[in-house]
Amino acid sequence: MDYSVSSFRKVKLGDVLVAAELITKEELDRVLDLQKNDSKRRKLGQLIVDEGLVSEEKVLKTLAEQMRVQYLEPGTFEGDMKLASKLNVNALKRFSIVPVREEIDGYLIAFVDPLDIAAQDAVQRALPDKPLILAITAQSEVQRIVARIETQEGLRSTLNEIRREMASGAAEVTLANAHGESAVMRLIEIIIKTAVFRRGSDIHVEPSENSCLVRVRIDGVLTEQFVFESDLYPPLSSRIKLLGDLDIGERRKPQDGRFSFTVDNKEFDFRLSTLPIAHGESIVMRILDKSKTLVRLDEMGFTPANLERFRRAMRRPDGIVFVTGPTGSGKTTSLYAALNEVKSVTHKMITVEDPVEYRMEMLQQVQVNEKAGLTFAGALRSILRQDPDIIMIGESRDKETISIAIQAALTGHLVFTTLHTNDAPSAITRVTDMGVEPFLLASSVVAIQAQRLVRKICAHCKKEVKYPKELIERIKHMAPAEVDLNKITFYKGEGCPKCGMSGYAGRTMISEVLEINENIASLIVANAAKSQIISEARKAGFDEMFSDGLRKVASGETTLEEVIRVAKS
Repeated sequence: MDYSVSSFRKVKLGDVLVAAELITKEELDRVLDLQKNDSKRRKLGQLIVDEGLVSEEKVLKTLAEQMRVQYLEPGTFEGDMKLASKLNVNALKRFSIVPVREEIDGYLIAFVDPLDIAAQDAVQRALPDKPLILAITAQSEVQRIVARIETQEGLRSTLNEIRREMASGAAEVTLANAHGESAVMRLIEIIIKTAVFRRGSDIHVEPSENSCLVRVRIDGVLTEQFVFESDLYPPLSSRIKLLGDLDIGERRKPQDGRFSFTVDNKEFDFRLSTLPIAHGESIVMRILDKSKTLVRLDEMGFTPANLERFRRAMRRPDGIVFVTGPTGSGKTTSLYAALNEVKSVTHKMITVEDPVEYRMEMLQQVQVNEKAGLTFAGALRSILRQDPDIIMIGESRDKETISIAIQAALTGHLVFTTLHTNDAPSAITRVTDMGVEPFLLASSVVAIQAQRLVRKICAHCKKEVKYPKELIERIKHMAPAEVDLNKITFYKGEGCPKCGMSGYAGRTMISEVLEINENIASLIVANAAKSQIISEARKAGFDEMFSDGLRKVASGETTLEEVIRVAKS
């Protein structure tokens, strides 16, 4: 197959898309007219995507098929550092390319625009000994990999120093030098500071056969931060484990620890977890900001109707209020915001948590310590002898804990707790599956709130965007009555240095609040299907989470892709 530059000189993207019947000739002419007066000087493919005529993935896949080259899915490949050094980072940025790997018959290079002949010529001059094998990938993927290569270039001297320490034996980690100055410790400091400055919530250190990957969870999404060669993993992991007072010799079972670290005169706590995997140990560090202030309920992103439903449940003298969602969906933050609103000198409030994430006055907070025998259930039994009015249980993870919570609710206590379920009605099924009798659940639960966190569009690079009509048609029946998806203006973040080129900055909540009225309680006792419960709840004004997300889209707070990704509807 001819992969030479000259073989693609006559291919035109517009003609390809018209031939594939993805756009009409009239739509192409309209976009070409727009391009003539486009102040941003966008290329044709970008304009077609921005106008909502075709998705970026379809454009790239169609072009790849027409040119008979490979389409590289985002997240399925990494850049080759050795090839990148021959091209330099500025060239990668200018031409929007990533060198993927050297193959027997050529260099595989991923292009955003494989029709850019100037880019092809420049790369071929830098790599003259073999022909180029063209591939196509998304702009966002190229930006991500080039940013990582640029960071790696800046770290090169530190990584070389670690290798020198390893060769001389200076990198040997002991308890005495765990916090001491060394190249490994400087690398850990760089990793932690980068994660904190990028507003990360977790740092993941993951070894594989040939590399060590460091990823950071930012606004709920894992993003790659560094990729090191595999020889750097042993000193890096050992030093991190010693920071958390873990046994560096134990690699066969999980361990948990904690340590503190100061970044720009601000102290952070890190909750450390290790897990044995095929090529070492997966290490996760949860970042806990000691100075983090409590969020008010009315600042979390509730719609007025959902906030009023939740507050009605909070004002009840007894019963259980469940807050559900996956890990990292802000459940604990919601519970603390609720407790902060109802706290009073006339109420005794006790919490059981693992760990205690916020410190709050007028709350008696109990830290679970399973090694010492203090479990959720054991602590809860003791708490009931303390004569509390309001109890918060960090997580109801077993039948024993939830049974005690139900008994507490039935004997005059207001109980807040969390569950891991996909939506509010599923909490009913989850609790009964634990072995709790339906009549006890129906008698005790007053409300169930399910929530997710969606990323907010970056205010610095926000722009209008149009979506394909078929996507709008597929979801418009799920929009709330006041939102007409055919008439609203959609937005997205273009990506800028302020948001780390992600297009998003910060998060807000989407939620659904299911109040348990008499009719729904009767359905619970009768073991009714989830669909029946939802149908009855809608009569009382229940609004599902996806609909709440579409309101955030209509108001320009988030994107349609983000709501679909998070709510999975």
